[in-house]
Order: sequence, then structure tokens, then C-alpha cells
Amino acid sequence: MADIVSLHKSGQAGEGILLSALEDGILRLTLNNPPANALSIALMEALLAALDEAKANSAVRVVIIAAAGKLFCAGHDLKEMTAHRSDEDGGKAFFEKTMRMCADIMIRIAHLPKPVIAEVNGLATAAGCQLVASCDLAICTDTSAFCTPGVNIGLFCSTPMVAVTRAAHRKQAMEMLLTGETIDASTAKDFGIVNRIVPKEYLSQVVTKYAATIAAKSAKTLKIGKEAFYRQIDMPLEEAYDYAASVMVENMLTLDAQEGICAFIEKRHPEWKGE
Repeated sequence: MADIVSLHKSGQAGEGILLSALEDGILRLTLNNPPANALSIALMEALLAALDEAKANSAVRVVIIAAAGKLFCAGHDLKEMTAHRSDEDGGKAFFEKTMRMCADIMIRIAHLPKPVIAEVNGLATAAGCQLVASCDLAICTDTSAFCTPGVNIGLFCSTPMVAVTRAAHRKQAMEMLLTGETIDASTAKDFGIVNRIVPKEYLSQVVTKYAATIAAKSAKTLKIGKEAFYRQIDMPLEEAYDYAASVMVENMLTLDAQEGICAFIEKRHPEWKGE
């Protein structure tokens, strides 16, 4: 039975700006700020709260970030930001708050000790593309599209750049950032922005299957592995191997590793303890 909670009220009667549903260890967070699912302050506050709750809740094994409507996420709420240009400081404080909050979301995703999967149907642009690139895995429909179009409106996508350059090859990321052009799902997969492309009608089914496969693993092992992945990725080769070797030793000493290896030898399913 799914545990469903609506977070932060929006203009949609009776619905939250972020929908949350937990079932079988899989937490599905659905951006519900149509038509653009823009990352307004309210939506970002809801996302931050939901990620913190996911971290604290041992029942959550995997997180899916999806979206309602025809667009995945069009990035920041430019109307909301423009409205603050009339502030005494020209909007500087509000712009700083917006960028800091968005960065905090991406950092929370990277530091969350549970895998996060982006379920993308439609356009993911600017900070929306940043959100996809920040997730550990991303699966999209064959009609999805991605772009970092800030350069087209005089605003280089500098914060999306951080996530995109860590997901895509340097020159491919630079192509997106300099041209602002939209790339299709196939190109996004070639670039490394997404892992898989599936027909729209199977998207949720495929993503849930991926999530269920991951959720069946040891939560302790996933926590160790995700943290190690992001820590070693920018280390020099020798340092990365030294660090990874120490992580493997510590991992071998956990009860779940002992159980998993014994189960493999004994040809049975492991019973994870989370330790």
C-alpha cells in the first residue's frame, strides 16, 4: 500500500507543488508545478525538505524524481525572479537565495546515501537539465529533450554547467552551453546525460523496475558505494585507488558483506541487516 503525502500547496486545488509517494522502499517525488514545473522557491523548499526526510527515513531505499504534465522542468521561475528586480538591491539577495537553494538541492542529491533516479518525460531545460544531470541515474522517454539555453537570453547557464560537465564529456557539455540548442533523447544518451531511453507508455514501469532492483540491495553497501563513487571520481589515479582500496576493506568488514558472500557461496538469497 502506498504512503502518499502532498507537500506545499500550489494553485492546484487539493494538490501539493511536490507530490510524494513511498511504496516498497521506493520514494517517488513528483514535481507538480505545471505547466513548466519551474523551480520556484516554494518547489525548491519542498524538494529540500523531501530529500532531508528521505535521508532520515530508513524505509526509503531509492528515490525517483519525476514530473507531472508535458514538461519535466523548465528551470528557474524567471517570472518570480524578474519580479524581484524592483527590490532595493535590484533583486541581488533574491537571486543569491535562488541560486544557493538550487545548488543545495544538487548537493543534497549527491550526498544522499540512497540512489536517486530521474524519470524524465518531456523537456528538461537549464536548471531542469541540471537536476537530471545531478541524479545518479536518468531514464527518459524517446520524445524528451534537454538544453542549457541561458546563453540565448544573456544568462550563461553557469550553475547547470557544474552538473552537466560532470555528466557529459567536456566538449559536449561546452556545445550545449555555448549554443543553447536543444538536444534530443538519443543525443543526450550519447552525451551521457541519461542512461536509457524508453517509450513514454513504459517510462514509469521501467524506472520502477530499475528502482526495485536497486532497492533489493544492501542499503549499507549502497551508501558506502555512492559516497565512494563521488569522492574518488576527481582524485588522481593513485589516490583514487588508495582510497577505493580502503573503502573495500571497510566494506568487507560489514555484516552485510559477510552475509552477502556467505549467501553467494551457499547459493541462497541474502538477508540484509543494513550493517
